[in-house]
Amino acid sequence: MANRVRSAAAPLVLAFLAGLGGVFLSAQTPERPRQRIAVRAAVLIDGQGGSPVRNAVVLIEGDRITAAGSNLPIPPGTETIDLGGATLLPGLIDAHTHIAGGDPGDYYERLFRRSPIDDAVAAHLFARHTLEAGFTTVREVGASEFVDVALKKAIDAGAVIGPRMQVATMAIGATAGHADLTGFSPYIEFKQFSSVADGVDEIRKAVRLRVKNGADLIKAIATAGVLTEEGSAGAPQYSQVELNALVEEAAMWDKKVAAHAHGAEGIKRAIRAGVASIEHGSLIDDEGIQLMKERGTYLVADIYNDDYILAEYARLKYPEKIIDKERQVGRLQRENFQRAARAGVKMAFGTDAGVYPHGWNAKQFAHMVKWGLTPMQAIQAATSNAAELLGWRDQIGRVAPGLYADLIAVDTDPLKDIAALEQVRFVMKGGRVYKGAPDSASK
Repeated sequence: MANRVRSAAAPLVLAFLAGLGGVFLSAQTPERPRQRIAVRAAVLIDGQGGSPVRNAVVLIEGDRITAAGSNLPIPPGTETIDLGGATLLPGLIDAHTHIAGGDPGDYYERLFRRSPIDDAVAAHLFARHTLEAGFTTVREVGASEFVDVALKKAIDAGAVIGPRMQVATMAIGATAGHADLTGFSPYIEFKQFSSVADGVDEIRKAVRLRVKNGADLIKAIATAGVLTEEGSAGAPQYSQVELNALVEEAAMWDKKVAAHAHGAEGIKRAIRAGVASIEHGSLIDDEGIQLMKERGTYLVADIYNDDYILAEYARLKYPEKIIDKERQVGRLQRENFQRAARAGVKMAFGTDAGVYPHGWNAKQFAHMVKWGLTPMQAIQAATSNAAELLGWRDQIGRVAPGLYADLIAVDTDPLKDIAALEQVRFVMKGGRVYKGAPDSASK
């Protein structure tokens, strides 16, 4: 009987003690005031395409911007970070990365001597390299075994330093295509989640599997690719019906679709299906350009990495067949990027980082300017345009009240020399400085 009484009383005692604990906790730990910071710089480029702001001041409370402009008064008690003659910009956005896949390496070692566990162990290093290069947000468009989901969670929890992430998990592609293992014995298989889905029913299930396990967007393989051993670099690999089903299923779960697409026909099928972006777009034709303009589809063209592939991939033991495909499409991709830019196609900055080393992302800016964009347009591609593509225009990509305090600074004017963005010396994400905090910060 006594045991039963004690058992019945125990929940009441615990509840009472918990209540007291809450009283004591609230009395002992009042809510701390949010940190207030002012960042000063000679010039501010706000990411919206307007004229640069001179004698810039950005006011921050917590992780958000509260005001930005010229010679703003700084409230008493505000920590001030004075960047002197630097140019201040929004944190940059790379809409096509593979951080969870690591840096480029030996072709056969990566295929047969490494597993997704190796990628997971090292991913935090590449996340940090990317952030310190000034890219405070990325869209990760393809990773094995949900490594990108785990990395994103670790960054969001503060356990790992890295950029904000939207993740696609594993791409979805056809048997024998760019997302499949080609060129090897049919008896070789890997015991891991598959990227392969054929037919409408398998494709719909593949979308749902990715949504279930944390995908923010869906990556579709609409055409052949370069860095795999299927014969073509651009042949269609999904029918119109299959792509329609993929985009429709993703939309039902409120997810956008990014389409890997090099070839003209596959690009047009993906656009007609309703994808948000065409990744690569190497062999796009006039009809495809017109369709992109009509539908508001973004082009995310990785027009730097041709240089790295042709310089380094023979050393990394990539088959000559793959390097030949790069020779076929590299120059054409840049020329077609130029045509699309002249036609007014929406552009978002995306590099395919992981094809070349993470942290080199900004090397693409100079190529975008060489092949048709103004420096301001190239900056917008990596700020407000990319934010719109991600659906985060009200959060990132501009220096404006209410948005995250994601800021970078460079020593020289990127509107005069866009290569200045390759030497970022100050990085702030969400009001926290990750690189280049000056010793002169004061209150």
